[in-house]
Formats: sequence, C-alpha cells, structure tokens
Amino acid sequence: MLASLVTGATVVMAMSSAMAANVTGAGASFPYPVYAKWAENYKAATQNSVNYQSVGSSAGIKQIKAKTVDFGASDMPLSAADLDAAGLFQFPAIMGGVVTIVNLPGIAPGAIKLTGPVVADIYLGKITKWNAPQIAALNPGVKLPDDDITVVYRADGSGTSFLFTDYLSKTSPSFKSAIGAGATVKWATGVGGKGNDGVAANVQRIKGSIGYVEWAYAKKNRIAHTQLKNKDGVFLQPDDEAFKAAAASAEWTKTPGFGIVLTDQAGKNSWPITGVSYVLMHKTQADAAKGKEALKFFDWAFKNGDAAAVELDYVPLPDSVVKLVNESWKANMKDASGKAAW
Repeated sequence: MLASLVTGATVVMAMSSAMAANVTGAGASFPYPVYAKWAENYKAATQNSVNYQSVGSSAGIKQIKAKTVDFGASDMPLSAADLDAAGLFQFPAIMGGVVTIVNLPGIAPGAIKLTGPVVADIYLGKITKWNAPQIAALNPGVKLPDDDITVVYRADGSGTSFLFTDYLSKTSPSFKSAIGAGATVKWATGVGGKGNDGVAANVQRIKGSIGYVEWAYAKKNRIAHTQLKNKDGVFLQPDDEAFKAAAASAEWTKTPGFGIVLTDQAGKNSWPITGVSYVLMHKTQADAAKGKEALKFFDWAFKNGDAAAVELDYVPLPDSVVKLVNESWKANMKDASGKAAW
C-alpha cells in the first residue's frame, strides 16, 4: 500500500538547519517523486532545504496566489491572462506520463489494451463490466473477468485530472460534452481519492477498479497498468521513451508562459497522456532573496537532477528549454524596487 512513496499530503523533503535557507512550495502530486529526490540530493549538496506540500494543482495555485509558499506547482498551465491577473510567471520543471491502472487479479501488468473512447465510456458509466464487448474486442485471447468496473478518480483539484480529462475530451466527443477537461470536473460515477497516492491506494484496495496516476506511482508500487492506443493507432506501454516522443514536438517558444499541453500528440511512439509540470512564482518578490533561493533549487536540479529524473521515468527538460527558462527568470522576477531578482 504505497509504502515506497507518500504516506501523507504534506512531506518535508529535507530537514532545515538553523543557518540553512528554507524554501517552501505546494501543489501538484504528479512531480512529487522527482521533487522529493531532487530536494534530498540538493540538501546533501548545499545544506539548503525544500519543503514541498503535495496537495494537488488547484491547492498549489491557491497557495501561491495567497503568498503562503515560495512557489506553487501545477500540471495544468495557467493562461497568459490568468498569470497577468495574479502577477505570476510560470516555467516548466519536468515532464512525465499519466497512465491508467487496474486491479485485475490474474492478468499481467500491461496485458490489457484500452483506447481513449473506451476509457471515456468507462468513466461515463456506459461500460460497466470488464468483459464488455468493447473491451473484449481490443483484447482477443485475454480471459477478462465478469467483474463490475469501479471507477477511481481524483477528489481534489488536480493537474493529473486535467491531463486525463483533456485526453479523454480529445478522443471522445461524448466525454467532452458530458464532462469536459479540467482540474476539477463533475464525474459521472466512481470513488474519489486525494492525490496520485490516494487514487493508487483505492485501486490497490478495490478489485475490478480502474484509475489514473503519474507513471512513477504505478511503477514504484507495482500497480498493474494498461496499454493505451495513441493518435497514430499504435498500442503502447508507458515508459520514458514514449513520453520523450510525445514531448519532441513541443513548441515552447510559440506558447506564452510555456503553457503547452502534450496530450494526444501525433507520432507512432508518442504516449497519449504526456504532461508538463509547471512552477508558479510571483513576478514581484517582497523577499527577493527568498525568491532567488527557490530558483537556485530549480537551477541546481536542471544542472544536476537529470539522472534522478530518468531513474523515476520522468523526462528532463532539453538544454534548449532550460536556457529559455533561465531567460524567463531574468525577464520576469523583480524585487520590490523593480530590479531583476535573478
């Protein structure tokens, strides 16, 4: 039961000494495993600590707007208008994939094939049995159980939910019209769980269930996943190469605030639910030294954290994008007098 990952919503990534700088952040659970590893390594290298609360993207946006943390994190990019209205800027920190997970005893992980429209109909409550014709047609030779399907979804405002519902909305007109894409939506059926860890725990607990989580949560806790059919019609297993393929066509320079969405990307090797996790900070820093410390953490991670990210099956930002991010820090973050704070 998730013993290898999070056991609570708030996680202190590294203990702070009296003299060490302490940075606080809150938001998406999607990047939590890699942020935790980065912070552990950063503490060892610099003696400075990062305290990150894995509370969901919506809560992270709320906390950074309220200035109760030094940075927020969201897997749903804010629009340029929303950023300007709140006095925020955003930048990408890491990329990864969302996967569908199931509890089907006797069926090997990765053996079940699903498509966007079929997953959408499951979450709409239209497909209620695992041996339904729509699922059986995708899985000849697989002995599907006559079990009821229990849908598991994120109960909190979630960037992972945004990526998942955005993908289903792109592949299913019925889902788009009935539920649509968003960090918080009105689900048609199912059981809610808080955070990626809460969804994973419910799927592990409920026989016949299906849920969606960031890939690291499924892999590290040995939760069975499914294949998904991508835009080019290819059934894929999730891995970092498939996430990289989806991210390869990202047009960072053409999107204000780097706000790209990588779901349902073309390409035979592209995982269909790939996403970017963003960091949100205030353009004007009341405590410029604290803001600079937060950027120092991400600067260190971009220079030293790729191996840890890859080990957890995330996709590090390309060097060209890191350069753009650094330029955005210089252009956007100011101290109270209007001088550059980075």
